Amino acid sequence: MSIKVMSIFGTRPEAIKMAPVVKELEKTDGIESIVCVTAQHREMLDQVLDTFKLKPDFDLDIMKARQTLIDITVRALEGLDKVIKEVSPDIVLVHGDTSTTFVGSLAAFYNQVKVGHVEAGLRTYDKYQPFPEEMNRKLTGALTDIHFAPTSLAKTHLLKEGIPEEQIFVTGNTVIDALKTTIEENYIFANPLLNDIDYGNRRIIAMTAHRRENLGEPLENICNAVYRLVEAFEDIEVVYAVHKNPAVRETVYPILGNHPRIHLIDPLDMKDMHNLMNKSYLVLTDSGGLQEEVPSMKKPVLVLRNVTERPEGVEAGTLKLAGTDEERIFNMASELLTSKDAYEAMTSVKNPFGDGHASKRIVDAILYCFGKSNKRPEDF
Repeated sequence: MSIKVMSIFGTRPEAIKMAPVVKELEKTDGIESIVCVTAQHREMLDQVLDTFKLKPDFDLDIMKARQTLIDITVRALEGLDKVIKEVSPDIVLVHGDTSTTFVGSLAAFYNQVKVGHVEAGLRTYDKYQPFPEEMNRKLTGALTDIHFAPTSLAKTHLLKEGIPEEQIFVTGNTVIDALKTTIEENYIFANPLLNDIDYGNRRIIAMTAHRRENLGEPLENICNAVYRLVEAFEDIEVVYAVHKNPAVRETVYPILGNHPRIHLIDPLDMKDMHNLMNKSYLVLTDSGGLQEEVPSMKKPVLVLRNVTERPEGVEAGTLKLAGTDEERIFNMASELLTSKDAYEAMTSVKNPFGDGHASKRIVDAILYCFGKSNKRPEDF
């Protein structure tokens, strides 16, 4: 009898990282793959589903205008409970740290179904940074039966919390698997503005910043630093994919909206974003996922957050924490734009987050845990 594996996700970052896992599940004998999306973020999720040609078996379509965390939690929990009762999976796979992640694991627990947590063990040990992700992943971890930790440090976090070592598999991060299919040498962007940029003679700074904890003054500081950088360096252009959250746009557009070398664009689909970063000189971001992806492209990343749950990149030298102080961001970016040694110190390092084989390790671990294989997969 096949192992019935139900993958649950609801946002674009989750979909990017779960798509390679679903593809691996689909081609593995002895596994029946079922996909359920909550569509916590509708449009941005659909872009990834189209790219990977994934057709969910269940689509809860819960997104509403100006939805709150409570709205998402209630609608997702009610919908997932019904789907889990209908499907009766042997295991539910959730990913990362979104509200869908936590609610998916809670719904599985209420129905006494095993939980597998992909990207388990990331921690900042600060309840509100990032918010609500830190508590989402800790609560999910408490409900999980099989932990797929991306790095040995994540495994250490889980061991400190009393998770038995035999329940933890170090797999690498599945986003590195996804990059193998999204980055193309002669890529033509879907967004026409990006095809007109002179990547050969300009240094491009790719940028995202939209986290809840950065709204207000922190985001103002970030924008002021970026404006000063463009004024100070005539050969740089900034491409900022601005989140559609009105609270983000109300801050960003008044500060950065009228400069000829600052391009404020709508959020990009996954392939445009990956290929933009691959063509860029430097990436500024408060995203979690980009901290893992960009080092594989040999580009430096300044993290616009005060803490990161991905210290492996900081320790390896691929990331630096720039925080949200205007002067600090300006100075750190200026160094990378003026010092060849500083730049190469960040771009010559091997990516500590993965080798492109994480999805295979995850599927092998499921087969092992359900007695379909006698060989425990080796850790990344």
